[in-house]
Formats: sequence, structure tokens, C-alpha cells
Amino acid sequence: MTFDLLLGLSLPFLGTLLGAMTVFFQKCGLARTVEQGLLGFAAGVMVAASVFSLLLPAIDFSADLGRFAFFPALVGIIFGFLFLLLLDRFIPHHSPGEHTDGQHTRLGRSKMLVISVTLHNLPEGMAVGVVLAARLSGDPTITSATVLALALGIGIQNFPEGAIVSMPLHQNGMTRHRAFLLSVFSAVVETIGALITVAAVGIILPLLPFFLAFAAGAMLFVVVEELIPDSVDTRSHIGTVYFALGFSLMMALDVALG
Repeated sequence: MTFDLLLGLSLPFLGTLLGAMTVFFQKCGLARTVEQGLLGFAAGVMVAASVFSLLLPAIDFSADLGRFAFFPALVGIIFGFLFLLLLDRFIPHHSPGEHTDGQHTRLGRSKMLVISVTLHNLPEGMAVGVVLAARLSGDPTITSATVLALALGIGIQNFPEGAIVSMPLHQNGMTRHRAFLLSVFSAVVETIGALITVAAVGIILPLLPFFLAFAAGAMLFVVVEELIPDSVDTRSHIGTVYFALGFSLMMALDVALG
């Protein structure tokens, strides 16, 4: 069980860490096509993780409700969307693209970009935390392979996120070391979110289908609100192609390992 906890927490963190390290090797910023591909890939992984690692298990957990087995997942996903919608509305942040969201602020673009990715990492940490909570409680439907599939998938999609944060921060005038550390900070917040969720295992387990779907809804909000719009370009299909690659990879991981 301890190994599952370490695995679930370390893989997503490692993904961001490795992605952030690219700032030390790139002499210039990310090309727009590269950024689109990375964002599309991350979006594909997150959608597949939401469906195969969170929503489908949430529905399976509610099988005793018969034809209404979808209901806890339905409520959870709606509340997950609403939760991120409120955070997105009231917390000023800057997406990897060009638009600024949230309340009006005098914060610089670099700080808002860090806030944005930190905000988006919260539901990913929650998703890992919910699965870990179920695993640590001894739920037989959640295996070590389930934890590995989700943690590895989120770790893979955290790699491009780490690069997409650290590179623009350096372009905006930060030193490479500071850009790296701020990018890694977003991964620390993700880990803290997972630990808080695990600590609340007594609350989560009775409502596990709801919380699984809640995490899925929050992740899907990030995909629809930020990742897909910033990966789409009418002159190129690279974001779409990489979305398909990311989705396919995460689906294969979940089925093979879960």
C-alpha cells in the first residue's frame, strides 16, 4: 500500500519536473506548432484518464443502482465542472495561449501563467488522491495497476505542461533556474492536493463514485476551457493529431495496466 502511495505521488511530480528541465536545454522558446502539439497531447491524455480511470469506475461502483448507476457520476461531473468554473471565474490567471481569465489584476503575465497551471493541476492531484484513497482503504476494485495507469498517464501529460510553463517564464525575462523552480512549484501543489484528498478518505469512500466523477469533471473543464482552444489552429491540425495520440496512449495504458 505504501508503494502505491509513493507511486501515485511521485510519477505526476516527476513528469512536471522533467518537463520543467527543458528550460535548461532550449536556447529559444517553444515554436507555436510544438506548443500546440504538447497541449493537444496533454488534452488527449486527460480526456482518456477522465473517462477510463474515473468516470467508468464511478459508474461501475454504482452498479447496485441498476439503470440509475449513472446518477452519482452525473452529479459528480456537474459539480466538478462548476467547481473549476468558479475558480476560473474568480482567480486571475493567464493560459498558455494569449487570453487572460478571472478577475482584473495587475499581476504580470508570468505570475498569472504560474497561477493558471497551478490551478489546473489541482483536479489532477484530486484525481490521483481519490484513487489512492480507495486503494489504501482496501477496495478490491482499485488495484496497484489502476493507480499506476492513472499516475503514469498524468505524469506523461505533466511533461508538456512543465515545458509550457518554464519556457515562457524564461522568455519573459526570468532566469532559467527561477523559471524551473516556479514550474516545479505547480507540481508541489498537485501533490499537496492529492495528499489532502487521501487524508479525507473517511469522507470520500462513502461517496467514492461522486468524487471520482467530480475529479473527472474538473479535469474535463481544464481540457475544454484551456487546452483544446490553445491547441487549435485553423492553419494546422497538429493539436488535433496529438490529441488523438495522447488519448490513444492513455486508453491503452488504462486497459493494459488497469
